[in-house]
Amino acid sequence: MPELLVSERIPVRIATDIVIARRAARELCERLGFGKADQTRLATAVSELARNVIQYAGEGVCLIEDRSDGVSRRIRVVVEDQGPGIADLGRALTDGFSTGGGLGAGLPGTRRLVDEFQIESAPGRTCVTIVMAKPF
Repeated sequence: MPELLVSERIPVRIATDIVIARRAARELCERLGFGKADQTRLATAVSELARNVIQYAGEGVCLIEDRSDGVSRRIRVVVEDQGPGIADLGRALTDGFSTGGGLGAGLPGTRRLVDEFQIESAPGRTCVTIVMAKPF
């Protein structure tokens, strides 16, 4: 198993926590040598996921990790909450679907911004894992 180089755990409860999580993701991206476009993509994805936590669950946590190894630079972000869950995950991942009155671009857009996207949701827990990766 690769050595964990950097790990940051950010509670997500209020709007300023979104900014903190976004900044932490962008800074790790920059430290690992990702370009500006990748930094923006990851920061945007983290913002969207953290915003969803506040809007739908009230609070949660964002874990940002350097998972680089000898082959690639990898940043893994896990955003988790203990909210009501997503009733229809398939629809929530469809462009244009929204339960919160938005454009319905959040989860589908986030999935397009990152290299890997995984979501699990049930009543009492939603967990989204995203990864940005680039070869060395």
